[in-house]
Parts: sequence; C-alpha cells; structure tokens
Amino acid sequence: MRMQPRQEILDIWRALVRWSWQKDQWVWGGRFDSNSIGDAEQLLCLLLPASKVHVFGLDDPDRTGIDSLDALEEFGGTMEIPRRIIAVLQDYYVRYTDESTAGEETAATPIFAGGSYFNEAMDGSEPTEEQRQLDIVDSYAMAITLSLAVVGFARVFRSKTRRQAIRDQIDDVERRASARLTAAMVGLLRSFSVNVFDADSEYGRNLVRTVNQEGLPSREVVDGLRIELRQTMASFREVLIGSGQVTDLDSQNQLFECGWSWGIVEDAPNIEVAPTEAIGVQRKGIAEQAPYLYFTVIALDAIEDLFSERTRVLGLLNEEQQRLSRALQLRSDLTRSYWATVATYGEGTRWPLEDIPWRTTDGLDSDYFTLQVTSLAVKGLVQDRSSNDELVRIGNVLSELANRARMTRRPNRNDPALTLHHPGVQLSLVGSERAGDSEITWIVNEFAPLLLQRTANIAGLLSDAADRGALLETADRVWEHLLQRRLQRGPGRNLWDDPSGAFTELEGRVPPQNAPSWLISERVVAALVATATVLDRRPLTSPALGEHADALLSEAEQLFDRELMRGTGKSLESDIKSIRANLRRAREIISDRPGTAAHLALSVLGLLNDLSAGRQKSTGVN
Repeated sequence: MRMQPRQEILDIWRALVRWSWQKDQWVWGGRFDSNSIGDAEQLLCLLLPASKVHVFGLDDPDRTGIDSLDALEEFGGTMEIPRRIIAVLQDYYVRYTDESTAGEETAATPIFAGGSYFNEAMDGSEPTEEQRQLDIVDSYAMAITLSLAVVGFARVFRSKTRRQAIRDQIDDVERRASARLTAAMVGLLRSFSVNVFDADSEYGRNLVRTVNQEGLPSREVVDGLRIELRQTMASFREVLIGSGQVTDLDSQNQLFECGWSWGIVEDAPNIEVAPTEAIGVQRKGIAEQAPYLYFTVIALDAIEDLFSERTRVLGLLNEEQQRLSRALQLRSDLTRSYWATVATYGEGTRWPLEDIPWRTTDGLDSDYFTLQVTSLAVKGLVQDRSSNDELVRIGNVLSELANRARMTRRPNRNDPALTLHHPGVQLSLVGSERAGDSEITWIVNEFAPLLLQRTANIAGLLSDAADRGALLETADRVWEHLLQRRLQRGPGRNLWDDPSGAFTELEGRVPPQNAPSWLISERVVAALVATATVLDRRPLTSPALGEHADALLSEAEQLFDRELMRGTGKSLESDIKSIRANLRRAREIISDRPGTAAHLALSVLGLLNDLSAGRQKSTGVN
C-alpha cells in the first residue's frame, strides 16, 4: 500500500499532543465544546492505537518504542507518558460523573450526554439545556471502547510502577472506568429496539420495495422475508432483560427491523445489576422504538470490543459485566443476522444492497445509509461464514460509493454528493421533543473515514490476494482524499477536518477551520488501526505459488543430497551450513510464505549449479 499506517499514526500523535498538551495541562475540546463523546474521541486518538496495535503500546515503559517516544516527546519521557495519561483519564472520569446522585442507597451516576454534539432542530431552534443533557448511544459506545482500553492500560502499568501514590491513582481510574463500562452496557441494553409494523403500512411498503429486486408480488416478498427471518423472530423470545421484547410477530402480515435507537427507548425497563456495580441512577427513556442505522453500527462496533482477544486474554470484564455482555451479544447476533438477510435478500443477480442508495423504512435514502448497511451485512455474513465472492460483491459496493461520493472521481459543479462530507446527513432524534420544544437532530459527516475503515476491514477478510489488492487500492485512493482534508494551519494542523481542502467547490461554503474535529480525527485513527491490523496479518498465498515453491524446494533438496553423496570437497564444505539453514527455513515457511520459500530454494539451486558447472569444467565433461 502507498498508505503507511505506522507513520500516519505517529504524525497524528504529534498533532494531538501539540493541540491537547499546553502549559503542562490537558486541554479538552476542539471544534465543538467539551462533551462526553468528543472528549472520549480525543483520548481514543491516543489510546486506540496504543491498545490495539502492539508496536504502539504505552503501558509498559520498558517496551515503548523509540518512534512513539519521539512523537510524544512534548508529553514527557518514558515514565512520564503513562503517568500523565493516568492523570488525564482520572480527570475525564471525574468530569463525566454526576456526584449529586451519590447517597446511602445510590452511587454517583456516569454522564453520557451528547452536549454540544446535539444539533439544532429542523425548524432552526437550538436544543434546550435539558435536551443537551440527554443520554445518547454514541456516548455509550465510546465509553465501552475507551473503558476497555483504559482498564487494560491500568492493569499493565500498575505492574510496572512501585510508587504507592501512583498505584492508588491507577486503582481509582480503573474503578471509575469499570463503573462507566457497566453503566454503558446497561445503557445499550435499554436502547435496543425492535420496530414491528404491518406489511401494508408505509414502513412495510418501503421495506418490501427496497428488498424486491426481482419485481415479485408484494405478498410473495413478505412471505419470503418471514421465512428467511424465522430463526431471528424465534430468538426474540430469548431477549429477557432491557428493551427489545417482542410478542406481536406471530401474524403473517407483520414485518420488523431491529437495532439501536438513538438513546434509551421510551418505557425501557430498568436493569437489575449486582450491588457491587456502582452505576448510579438509570434515567428514563424517551427515544422512539425504532432503530437508526448510524447508532446500530456504532453500538455493534463497541460490542465487538467486548469479545476481542485482548478483552479475553487480559480478563477485562468482571462477572456482572460478562453477564451483561452475553445479553448484548444476543442482540448483536440478532441484528447482524437481520441486516445480512435483508441486504442480500433474493435469488436474483442484484442484492438490495447493490441497489444504491439504500432506502430506510421511513422513506429516506442516502449513500450514507448504503455504507452503514454494508457494515451490518458484512458482520452478518462473517457470522454465517460467507464466501470470498460475497465479500467481493460488498467490496465492489464500497468502491462504487467512493466514486459516488467524489472521493475517486472529480465532482460536478454544485454536486449534491458533496453534502455527504459537508454538512453531512441530518438525523432527526424522534422523542427528543419530550425534553424541549422541538425535535433536535444529529449530524453525521464521517463518510470518508468510515468508508476507509470498512474497506480495510473487508480487505482483511478476503482470501484471494488479487481481490484484496484491488480493494486496498481503493483504500489508498480514499486515503489520498483524506490527506487533502487535513488541517493545514495552527496547532491543530495534521488533524481533521477541512473538506474544502479536497473539494474546491466547497470553498466559501465551509468556514475556515483551524480547530480539530475529534469525531472525524478519531474515525481516521480507527481506519488506520484497521489498516495496520490487515497489513500485520500473514500474506495471502495461492495454490499455484505453493506448488511452484514446493517443486523448486524438492529439486534443491535432491540436488544437495546428490552433492553430499559425491563428497563435499573444499568447494562445498564452507557452504554446507548455509545451504542446510536455507533449505530448513524454506521448508518451515512454505505454507505461509511460499514466495519467500521459492526465493530461498532458487538461491540454493544457483549455488549448486555453480558447483556443478565448476566440476564439469575441471573434468572436461560437457
């Protein structure tokens, strides 16, 4: 790849520290005022690579890389960096804990408010203060990812320091992170939604129209969907805690969709947790009982972190958190299965997913929704052990989306596709009017970094080297687009986002940007981490290359044995150890790296050929 994730992450770390660490203090906020989500994204720009890519680890001072120390030199030295990270984390958890709820029977309550990320209503009215304090799924998801990174960081760093004061600080951070993790898991359980509707309703007609790629009668499509989703419908009976219980899917005229709403759904029951889990007050829900693609995807990404290898190996979840994670996993499995079925429904030559743009059940359509559905479809297909060809089809959709979003094609004058990048897609948060005068909105404009991340993820799942290479080429082109959108001036330079840097058509429409958007910057970091993970895997091989390498190695081994039978002589004696080592190494790696094995075999064959030619010359044999 032309993109170099390691160097790019180091450059982002330099920019992050330049903006955030001023006069020996951590500065919160960027383009938006400080809030629970943006501040978590700011921290994840540092901790996401440190927790998910081994070479960027910061929790063990003895193993911190020289390049990482150089990038973070303004933040301190080998021992200062982890200490200061702990202090900043402690400040974050204190800032987003409501101590007023603490009493004899209740604990302090973690704060998951959207704050300055909430956008004005469709009528132009600003959110009320009560609306800005509403919990939102985005904050729950970020809390899970951040807290898992923090708990793991704290446990490793604790074993590397002997100072009791620092150990006490680490213990406090881990306790607060664990409490916030539990509260976030409870919040996600109470935000899960199943929207059941009649096939003849507007929702039903929109769903049937989206999946019906063969022009079949509507009744046939409804019956077919219910057959394909029968296991999913049956599994809803296992949803016992939180929201999402369904009892009215028995009618043959009922369809549904499932996922996560924007916040705690209306009438969501409280969840009983162990007395040891200090999560404070469970707030009343007001969000509509309907899933949103954006919040569903971000919730599923966070739930995957609960079951990652790192979480399992380090034992980051306590017993109660493991119970809650199993309940979340059930909802995750149901959601992935549902969306994979809907996105790939039918026996025709075109999937509903390939009919761009995706139309939601409430009648909205956007390329952004297609991008979100690709993510959901991949999660479901991987769960069902999909074929390489199915993943290639989704990769082709991503390449088409890159074209349609004008990241790999030149835009037209006043091109409507540019609204994906600025101002973005505006989502109405139905139910938020109960806390104010009007229904407020949520802006999503991370199309480009999200496309890069999804492209890298799918490339890592492909089993064919040529297919993977083609998709990584798309990723390179999207990255070149993102490079043009980095901030160019001020302490926030080399962070994101200035879309006018890539689209001159937006000049004058986008205000001059000097402060970073932590939302976009964190998504770019997540995409780079995903790409680094793909590049760190063992290379793909083809059967033909393996057979070729095996044939070369067999010939080299046979010729070497024959030379030994004839007597080594002084000409071969000095090379015997080297040849044996090369042949042994080639045989060890031939299944994983047949190209390298072939190279080693060819080097041995070349040496043996020189020896044979020299013998023939000395004996006069032609």
